[in-house]
Amino acid sequence: MTAIEEETAVPEAFPAGFVWGTATAAYQIEGAVDADGRGPSIWDTFCRMPGAVERGESGEFACDHYHRWREDVDLMADLGVGAYRFSVAWPRVLPEGGGAVNQRGLDFYRRLVDELRERGIEPFVTLYHWDLPQALEDRGGWRVRDTAERFADYAETVHDAIGDRVSRWITLNEPYCSAIVGYGEGRHAPGAREGDGALAAVHHLLLGHGLAVARLRALARPDQRIGITLNMSPTVPASSSPADADAARRMDLLVNRQFTEPLLGGRYPADLADVFGRISGFAFQRDGDLALIGAPLDFLGVNYYYRLHVAAAPYDQPDPALRSAFDLGTRTVTPPGARTSGLGWVVEPEGLHQTLTGLVRRYPELPPVYITENGYGDDGALEDTGRIDYLRDHLAAIRQAMTDGVDIRGYFCWSLIDNFEWARGYAARFGLVHVDYDTQARTPKASFRWLREFVRSRG
Repeated sequence: MTAIEEETAVPEAFPAGFVWGTATAAYQIEGAVDADGRGPSIWDTFCRMPGAVERGESGEFACDHYHRWREDVDLMADLGVGAYRFSVAWPRVLPEGGGAVNQRGLDFYRRLVDELRERGIEPFVTLYHWDLPQALEDRGGWRVRDTAERFADYAETVHDAIGDRVSRWITLNEPYCSAIVGYGEGRHAPGAREGDGALAAVHHLLLGHGLAVARLRALARPDQRIGITLNMSPTVPASSSPADADAARRMDLLVNRQFTEPLLGGRYPADLADVFGRISGFAFQRDGDLALIGAPLDFLGVNYYYRLHVAAAPYDQPDPALRSAFDLGTRTVTPPGARTSGLGWVVEPEGLHQTLTGLVRRYPELPPVYITENGYGDDGALEDTGRIDYLRDHLAAIRQAMTDGVDIRGYFCWSLIDNFEWARGYAARFGLVHVDYDTQARTPKASFRWLREFVRSRG
């Protein structure tokens, strides 16, 4: 049994210079959705839709980080991490998506970045973590090309404000969730269930990334580095049958390859038209777009939580002409006896190793990698031994991938504090720190102390 398969694996020490951090997202922690000129986002709107979010919850108050950010920076300093990945709320900076800049919103991020720098914590700024200004959604959202162009303008606005003190930039977080889950499946904002619209959103998100990279590079300081974060789940056939293997290939296209291929390979996957041609003529793609999208990255962010075990299944609609966009004839299964998290997600650290080594095999010129999210969801217990086991085993998988030749530069635990977990609301808790949402009291969990000691002794 290899180190990454042992549930009690103890990771080897990490090399000097490896970056340790935690991660959050604006809508999940900031609250203060009406404060200081912030405009509404698609998530503010989505949360008001009946049944969209469990228990009708929203990020209206969340963790009140907008007012308690100093307390949260204190927690990071106590944890001993050297970096913090957070996102800027687009509607807090540009309430209409473009046009007039809300200086009070920018000032919040200036204060946060200055305090991080003062405490020796490197800011990793994510420009887009799903909270599109509602004003842009009203004009078509990510279905239309104009949103990609407005994103580049927004990136420049943020850079003008804090670019002199931020050197690590992430354009997008998990475009799969924004495009497919938001515009195709309707489980996330804006709650659309479309075919061509979702595929157009994929393309325009990636185009927005490319346009923003070009804009930021034109403004770059010598030490500035720019990347993108993808959520990656390797797809594993549920059996040895050819049907399951083909189902896993289709799922891999949906979740992984339609993003990695244009970003890292300069092309869309060859089977994209075979799988999705019935719902799209891809008229939203233009000459020159792939060159922008595939511009070299300084680093790649990888978010990993679980593998997908995929089996072939009957199509929901037998007639292809009537079939919905993402009815792919697949289903995911939980392997018998699998270890699972408190949310029922399969815990397989070997899947993270598989993801990282697979990227290098597919893309030999792969840029350096940061694990920008990795974490364990449960009910919020302070003695969170399941999270400790999860972190230990996934850190062992990362260390083994480094030994196997993957250039991994850092690890960001999701998440610093319990927060609003999108359509799951507040019941799902991923934090190293417990949040009492009634009082906003923060209480470090056992995993907080474990990671602090790990970073001190082996990091």
